[in-house]
This record gives sequence, structure tokens and C-alpha cells, in this order.
Amino acid sequence: MKTLNKESQNAITPLMAISLLKEGNSRFVNNLKINRNLLQQANETSDGQHPFAVILSCIDSRTSAELIFDQGLGDIFSIRIAGNILNEDILGSMEFGCKLAGAKIIVVLGHTKCGAIQGACDHVELGNITSLLTKIRPAVNDETTVKENRNSKNEEFVEKVSTINVKRTVKAVVERSPILKEMIEEGSIGIVGGIYDVTTGLVTFYDDTTKINTPK
Repeated sequence: MKTLNKESQNAITPLMAISLLKEGNSRFVNNLKINRNLLQQANETSDGQHPFAVILSCIDSRTSAELIFDQGLGDIFSIRIAGNILNEDILGSMEFGCKLAGAKIIVVLGHTKCGAIQGACDHVELGNITSLLTKIRPAVNDETTVKENRNSKNEEFVEKVSTINVKRTVKAVVERSPILKEMIEEGSIGIVGGIYDVTTGLVTFYDDTTKINTPK
């Protein structure tokens, strides 16, 4: 697998970028990972990087974006924070990755059995974790189909909240960053949300979060 350079990065469209991630996840699920010379990639990216994707995911130790999408050094910008929440620093990182460094797709990736989501469902308050979980609470409140046992012991409730949290974050990225919104509208980048199943290794993208426009 060749290391991305500026020319090969420019040739990737947002739609192609999603396909690359889907193909990589399929390889991961089927244990057919590409054999890469990571030291060579380290050398080849020493003077610059040209990733094709920005992926916001959770800090969960099971959800390394490079692994689950079978990507190498220099392929993706990986932003990781508990509950894949959004703040100004993360938005700034996304703007850097897309506007300045040329990435073509933003992925907001939640996962099953997420401890941060479970904590928000249980109204956990503990040090600075309290502030973090507050950012997930709107997703808990938005989930109205489950009437009883609205806590971490109810797996169905937790997974529904995880989905809502991802979709809220995708929406917030577009609403809170005029730079990224303009790039999405002009078709130079796309955005999508999805969920990673920690049991099967499969990533499912949400069609109703996919925003990919024809370049103007």
C-alpha cells in the first residue's frame, strides 16, 4: 500500500474516501489486513502528511481508528475523546485537517458498549468527568422511546443514546464550523456518522448523516 502524497490525496473525492474506509473495515473484519512497511511509511511521511480522513472517535482502547479501518501511517487524522464529544478544540482540529491539510471526509464514530454513554445514562458525577458527560446528556434526553430502566443496565437504551449522540455531533460540526459547512456545501469534503460494534468489528455508517455534495 503506497503512502499518500499530495497528488494521491488530491485525487481522492469524499465519496472515494468513504469507500476506502469501508473497504478497510471489511478487511479488518475478515482478518485480511494489508501488509504495510510502517517504518518505510514513517520515513516517507517525515517531511509532510497528506491524510484523506479526519475521524472523531472515543478513547476506548478497543476503537483505534487506524486498526478498525486498516489504515497506515499518514492516512488519517485520529481525534479521540471519551464519548466522541465535540468542543472548540476538536472543531479546530477538524478545520486544520480539512482546510489546511487536505482531508476529504470527516467521520464521527461512536461504538457499542461505550462507558461514557453509560455514565451519562447513569447521571454519573465525578470530578472533571461530570463536565464531559454533560455534553452527552442531550442525547440521553432526546431518547424518548425507552420509558423504563433508562440506565446503563439497559443495553438497548445505551445503544440508542449512542446513535443519537453520533447524529447530534455530526449536526453540531456543520452548525458550529462555518469553514467546514462551506467546504461540505461546495463538495470539497463530506461528513458521515457511524457506529463501531466492539463485538464484531463492523462499522455501520448512518445514511441519514451522510453529507456529500457534487463539487461546484
